Amino acid sequence: MRSIPVDLSAFTFICVSAPRPKLVSQETGEVKVDRDGQTVFTVGLSAADATGRVDLVNVSVPGDQEVSIGQIVTPVGLVAFPWDQVIGGQRRWGIAYRASRIVLAAPATPDAAAGAVAADVV
Repeated sequence: MRSIPVDLSAFTFICVSAPRPKLVSQETGEVKVDRDGQTVFTVGLSAADATGRVDLVNVSVPGDQEVSIGQIVTPVGLVAFPWDQVIGGQRRWGIAYRASRIVLAAPATPDAAAGAVAADVV
């Protein structure tokens, strides 16, 4: 499967679904693990660009992540994987996303915020 690196510079990500273990099978409840034996988690993120367009994406990550709903985050090493399969005669396709981890986004520095306010006042 081909992986495509995602350029994060144009997006702001917000956690909209807390990390939860990814299931291999909903019938059996079997949890997916990666090659290193770590549980794979899925985190729901909203990805907003400068034009106001928002997409919802589920990102798979190894291990539990220290993020919660409403936090601005950065998916580190985000890659996209196009997939295509035929099930019961019906063709299905989509894009899956994976990251090495999800971290809190760096907050704006107080000096930068103060400079922006001062520029607006003048």
